[in-house]
Amino acid sequence: MRHANDHRKLGRNPSHRKALLRNLMNSLVLSERIETTTPKAKELKRLGDRLITLGKRGTLHARRMAFAMLSNKESTDKLFETLAGRFTGREGGYTRIMKIGNRPGDGAEMAIIEYIPAEEKKASAKGKKKAASKKSAPKTPKSDRSARTSPKADKTGSVRGGQDVKSMRAPRAPRKTSES
Repeated sequence: MRHANDHRKLGRNPSHRKALLRNLMNSLVLSERIETTTPKAKELKRLGDRLITLGKRGTLHARRMAFAMLSNKESTDKLFETLAGRFTGREGGYTRIMKIGNRPGDGAEMAIIEYIPAEEKKASAKGKKKAASKKSAPKTPKSDRSARTSPKADKTGSVRGGQDVKSMRAPRAPRKTSES
C-alpha cells in the first residue's frame, strides 16, 4: 500500500530533488516541451499542472507562490502572460507525456512532456463537427450493401456468399519432415 508516499524520490536527497524539479519546471515553462526520463516526467506533470492553475488565478499571491516554485522571473512572467491565457477554458490536463522508447546508454525509459498546444481545442471541435456530419449522412439502401466487392465475415465466421473463411486462406507450404 502507498500510505504517506506523496511523491517519487528519484534517487536523490531532498535538496537535490527540489533543485532538479525546479530546473525541469523552468525548462518546461520556457520551452513548453522537454525530453526527460519517464519518472521525472510523471513527477513534473503534477507540478506543471499546478503552475498553470496558479497562472490562471492571476493574483499577486498566486504569482508569488509560482515564483517560489520557479525562482526565475522570466519563467514566472511567461507563465502568467502567455501560458495561463491559453488554458482559460480548460479544467486540468494541461500537460501531455509521450513515451519515446529507451535511452541507448543505460536503457532508461524516456518521455517527452509538453504543454498541450492551443490548436488542440480547435482541432477537436472540428473532429466533432465531422463526426456529426457523418452521423447525419443518409444511409445506403440494403441493395447497395450486398453489392460490395470485399467479403465481410458475420458472427459465425463464415463469409457472405457461402464461402468459409478457411477456404479463403492462402494454402500452406508442406511441412518439412526430418528423415534420418
